[in-house]
Amino acid sequence: MAKSNGSDDGPVIIKKYANRRLYNTATSSYVTLDYLCQMVKDGVEFVVNDAKTGEDITRSVLTQIIVEEEAKGHNLLPLDFLRQLIGFYGDNAQQMLLPQYLDHSMKMFARNQEQMQEYLRDSMGGVFPMGQLEEMGRQNMAMFEKAMQMFSPFGQPTAEDTPPPGSKEEAADQDQIDALEKKLDALQAQIEAMSRK
Repeated sequence: MAKSNGSDDGPVIIKKYANRRLYNTATSSYVTLDYLCQMVKDGVEFVVNDAKTGEDITRSVLTQIIVEEEAKGHNLLPLDFLRQLIGFYGDNAQQMLLPQYLDHSMKMFARNQEQMQEYLRDSMGGVFPMGQLEEMGRQNMAMFEKAMQMFSPFGQPTAEDTPPPGSKEEAADQDQIDALEKKLDALQAQIEAMSRK
């Protein structure tokens, strides 16, 4: 969703009607709470007004979005935090200080999150780390497959892996193959002996 949904004159005006429908005046269309949630995530400023009275009900609609997100299982608010928050209602001294404190804390958290993302981008040379991890995974798989071919009696060696005929490497490879075949024969004999019992 583009930020262009808002105008240069101010935030997008959303009207809420008695039937609980929400109307975006910038796009001339009805919207949902999920749509408003996405607007928040996209950084699009909006104000929700009661269509009949003109009263600003943005706070209650934003609270409703939080309730809906929590109901979907996206639990961000710890139970102790919620209990403490409820306990502050009605305390005039706390009601004056707490909103500013929470607002400042959330801005600091967002700033720290941006700095961490920038640090990760810079430290990875501007490359998303998953690309490097995938490449490392491919390299590891190639090494693993090559190792399996070396130990597998059914492996198909390539021309570059095959030592020249009559060389010491060929003799050593043949000795290893012979030793492996003897071990396999011994294992097969043990399995057959066990199955007879």
